[in-house]
Amino acid sequence: MGEKNILLANSAGFCFGVKRAVDTVYGQLKQCHADASRLPIYTFGPIIHNEEVVKDLEERGVVVVESIEELRSYPQRGIVIIRAHGVEKGIYDEIKALGYQIVDATCPFVLKIHRLVERYSSEGYQIVIMGNKDHPEVRGIKSCSKTEATTILNSREEVENYSADMQKKVCIVAQTTFNYNKFQELVEIIEKKGYDIIVLNTICNATEERQMEAARIAARVDAMIVVGGKNSSNTQKLFEICKNECNNTYYIQTAKDMDFSVLKSIDNVGITAGASTPNKIIEEVQKNVRNEF
Repeated sequence: MGEKNILLANSAGFCFGVKRAVDTVYGQLKQCHADASRLPIYTFGPIIHNEEVVKDLEERGVVVVESIEELRSYPQRGIVIIRAHGVEKGIYDEIKALGYQIVDATCPFVLKIHRLVERYSSEGYQIVIMGNKDHPEVRGIKSCSKTEATTILNSREEVENYSADMQKKVCIVAQTTFNYNKFQELVEIIEKKGYDIIVLNTICNATEERQMEAARIAARVDAMIVVGGKNSSNTQKLFEICKNECNNTYYIQTAKDMDFSVLKSIDNVGITAGASTPNKIIEEVQKNVRNEF
């Protein structure tokens, strides 16, 4: 048996936007604990898509709310922190109207897409958003468009069936965590339809880097482990990319989800993680792999 290697992606773990959002919540907790008033802290939706992080915050008293109606039901007003994915346009005003303080932890790269969609839709462009229509980030982006001619596309079939007004320009943006290669492929299909288009690659640079590095590692190893929340869009895409390069790819949330003994006869193992995966979870997975070696 040859020398055993563990290849850990340099880009694994918290991205800038996620770290900023999580630090914001812990910062507010610290501030409120130092303040005699101790206002309750809510997050509008899970602050990030990682169950371990959300669980830890809940144990510290942070309450996750999913709707304005839910906020309306609480007798004591407090602080509402907007999740990293952002919220739909108008929700800010509704939260304020209820008497809550707002702390916006929306990722700056997501806010940039909000501004772009608002601008180009105001200029008469038809808007195409490449992404998952059920994801909170995409719903927030769509809400910023000022035209009904706004379409969310996520598959080759949907893009092939897409039709727009030939007399108007089309502006294409993407969810920050969209698969970069897939984005290029789907844009090419729309380009062949003959529309006058402007393509704004709004995929986060950190996402591109993470996806490319994961693909490189997966192509070199005998087994690949992708660590991240089951509801994490960027982690799901990492898994798809790695699975394409390495059939022996595992998707886990924590070390508890995997039987590491299956790696005993394997020489090279790669590890990557989604943008909302804490370092301590990645380190625990790496430690368990090393123990099998």
